[in-house]
Amino acid sequence: MARLFGTDGVRGLANRDVTAELALALGSAAAHELASTPQAPGHRSRAVLGRDPRASGEFLGAGVTAGLASAGVDVIDLGVLPTPALAYLVSELDCDLGVMISASHNPMPDNGIKFFQRGGLKLDDAVEDRIEAWIQETWELPTGASVGRVRVDNGSAVDRYVEHLVASIGTTADHRPLEGLRIAVDAANGAASVVGPEALRQAGADVVVMNASPDGRNINEKAGSTHPEQLQAVVVAAEADFGVAFDGDADRCLAVDHGGVLVDGDQILGILARSMKAEQRLPNDTLVVTVMSNLGLLLAMKESGITTVQTGVGDRYVLEEMRAHGHGLGGEQSGHIILAEHATTGDGVLTSLHLAAEVKRSGKRLADLAAEIRRLPQTLVNVKGVDKARASSDQGVLAAVAAAEALLGETGRVLLRSSGTEPLVRVMVEAATQQQADGVADSLAAVVRERLAL
Repeated sequence: MARLFGTDGVRGLANRDVTAELALALGSAAAHELASTPQAPGHRSRAVLGRDPRASGEFLGAGVTAGLASAGVDVIDLGVLPTPALAYLVSELDCDLGVMISASHNPMPDNGIKFFQRGGLKLDDAVEDRIEAWIQETWELPTGASVGRVRVDNGSAVDRYVEHLVASIGTTADHRPLEGLRIAVDAANGAASVVGPEALRQAGADVVVMNASPDGRNINEKAGSTHPEQLQAVVVAAEADFGVAFDGDADRCLAVDHGGVLVDGDQILGILARSMKAEQRLPNDTLVVTVMSNLGLLLAMKESGITTVQTGVGDRYVLEEMRAHGHGLGGEQSGHIILAEHATTGDGVLTSLHLAAEVKRSGKRLADLAAEIRRLPQTLVNVKGVDKARASSDQGVLAAVAAAEALLGETGRVLLRSSGTEPLVRVMVEAATQQQADGVADSLAAVVRERLAL
């Protein structure tokens, strides 16, 4: 039987894979696992709940709320807000757990349920497995005055999150560090449609806003970090200094320079790492990245005297490495970037503020800062309609990967991995030229498609 939790919570097609019944069961099971420690007299366990704007989040949020309250947990419903805001508020409001209803960058018909434990941290695999096991169990539920209560927040909690964000770059009533910058923002019609532009404005930026009118159906629709084409055009037309694009739940941020050229998560990580090291604010002079990060970033960091540590794909694995060894900066090429001094998870709005602050501080254009992080040509092919479970064991696929690695030698690399959130296999190739990267990736994808066909 397949594991219920993927690399980032439970995710799938809403009302088919992720149902109201499952939401109810997960809420109750999570309460039993994460809020089951003995309580002091008069203390009640509390949870915060948030969601992105997709329509299915309304009934799924109601299901999770019912599960939590039925297990005796008081619920603070925060409404629509970014995933990193929820993570921050778990700690800020001293709650036992948090639940975010979101499918992040996935299309609108999908949705997901992800949990945060006390302190605003994502769960490790063992805790998720215990929650999944509790779904199959029965236990005595509270009755009478012992059931949980539900309160809808009036927006004050989200305001506290915005205050936290802008303060992280030194914003005060008398100092607005982004004064003079014009920044275009693509909010993906998602959870940061209000928070993202507001934080940048409070920090002093002149903000050009697009795709910030969520209607429950248009989240991520040809918008945001997965579709930056609109932003690239708007940045040039509006003569902005640069632009930033969030995904549906705003735990990612990509950027676009003044000429409309995309600046990805690897380049943003490199820019921030170099800046933090120069100011002696980069703990251990180390940057944590995943195996998907471009080889060019690793080489640029080596030239800058910065050590890179690689983890599996997923920002929670990056965070685990950071917490285990006291590192302060890490993230993914996709734009999940963790600034450990200020956040416990990837935060797109926080990233945009710190990137903007570095542009202003350095006096350089984003294009010039990004050019210092040289990227090797990279091709990523998503192979759908295959048995992803056999990707790491099929002998024909393994032989093709070995042959490709031998061909590239030290001038490139190959990475083959099964998606943790979608039914597909990702083939990534880096090489000395784009033509070689495309050719090797296409050849490998054809082998995967043939060998792993369903």
